Amino acid sequence: MVNIIWLFFLVAGFIAAALQGRIELMTEAVFEGAKTGVTVCFGLISILVFWMGMMRIAEDAGLLRKLAVLLRPVVRFLFPDVPKDHPALGYIMSNMSANILGLGNAATPMGIKAMQELQKLNPDKDTASAAMCTLLALNTASITLIPTTLIAIRMNFGSTNPAEIVGTTLLATIIATIAAIALDRWFRFRSLSATRPKPKG
Repeated sequence: MVNIIWLFFLVAGFIAAALQGRIELMTEAVFEGAKTGVTVCFGLISILVFWMGMMRIAEDAGLLRKLAVLLRPVVRFLFPDVPKDHPALGYIMSNMSANILGLGNAATPMGIKAMQELQKLNPDKDTASAAMCTLLALNTASITLIPTTLIAIRMNFGSTNPAEIVGTTLLATIIATIAAIALDRWFRFRSLSATRPKPKG
């Protein structure tokens, strides 16, 4: 679907430029965009390598494991329909820990593995289960202590204080997470109410 959207943008831009007789502007934009993309990527490499290295040290020191232990009661509350010792819970805790520390690249494979394990528990393979929806919501709106990628982008574009967004990002992600959990609980309640048999008479 994303490929179709990008193709639409490219074709629409080409048609608009052709109708105005200014194809050269599109050509310049394409090359300028490619140049900016390469520049941004090179600028991100150094800061991402640094933070990924720091987080790898934290992981080897057991920080992620300790964070996962702290998250266990929260995960049990958020995923009551997942069996206590199921492998999905371990992947979910790892995913949440990585997201909290701003390690989106490390969180993604854990999230995928968690989804695969949750799919094994899903009675309807063609429809996402409640637990899968909960994981998706939390993964999208996760609390983030260190927004590594955003800091790297701000540094690359010459921000005088690239880390000043840490506080606002933390506040925004806390609000987003609370909203995601509240909506998840509400939809779960509605789903249970709809499937609960109504009393006769």
